[in-house]
Amino acid sequence: MTEKYDVIIIGAGPAGLTAGLYTGRARLKTLILEKATAGGQAATTDLIENYPGFPDGVGGFELTELMKRQALEFGAEIREITPVANIEVDGDDRIVKTETEVFVARSIIIASGSEPKALGIPGEDELRGRGVSYCATCDGAFYRDKVVAVIGGGNSAVEEAMFLTKFASKVYIVHRRSELRADKIIQERAFANDKIEIIWDSHLKKVIGTGKVEEIVVENKNTQARVSYPVDGVFFYIGTVPNTVFCEGVIDVDGRDFILTNERLETSVPGVFAAGDCRANLLKQVAVAVGEGALAAVDAERYIEEV
Repeated sequence: MTEKYDVIIIGAGPAGLTAGLYTGRARLKTLILEKATAGGQAATTDLIENYPGFPDGVGGFELTELMKRQALEFGAEIREITPVANIEVDGDDRIVKTETEVFVARSIIIASGSEPKALGIPGEDELRGRGVSYCATCDGAFYRDKVVAVIGGGNSAVEEAMFLTKFASKVYIVHRRSELRADKIIQERAFANDKIEIIWDSHLKKVIGTGKVEEIVVENKNTQARVSYPVDGVFFYIGTVPNTVFCEGVIDVDGRDFILTNERLETSVPGVFAAGDCRANLLKQVAVAVGEGALAAVDAERYIEEV
């Protein structure tokens, strides 16, 4: 007979771990399902400077490990599984299915996060893992004294470019606009770093290499002139795609597949809530994910009490 939980949380990033902490403290039988390693994208971030309580910043892995430990201490169960295939509703039961397992709960909190977006240009997929990367913290050390490029101009792109200067001899930032989108304090640090060169108003058109990345081709959007830059690696930070495929046909999403909720973070299905980067919100930050995880947990508890 399938074991039944009060709450199943899909995803063990900051939103999911916070939700698990709150539901655990509420003495709800809680299961957190994670397809990879607990911590989500935050765990791969070298330094988080804008999370309250850490004036000198905190390592992403360190912070999320503390969150995980806290959720476990208050009774949440964490299980690593194959990816969730779909969710279903059967009366008062909320059902989570993977390819091999079925889990049943009275309520679900979707905190499945998002993944880096691929640009879809020639060479990107072919050279993935051979110089094409989406995680500077994971792969930066492989590029000691080498030349790399970072694609993007937001906080993640510029922060990871700064991190890569610890290893690389030179870091190009390729940005499609004439101004960066990163916070001003982050921009100031990048401009002051003599290892960083910014290629403005440009799109990455191609990654070239035989067996590994050897160069990139960049096109200026104003002149359409193309220039090749010899590089050993290229890191993509051009946005994210929500991990919400398993919601298709069951939960309402917006035009970019982010989950829509009301002010209580309840989705279009009663008893199913969403929090963090998978939700249609304005800011993808750890502090936001933590707050939404707490709110979703409290509202899941209220839902369970009311039905």
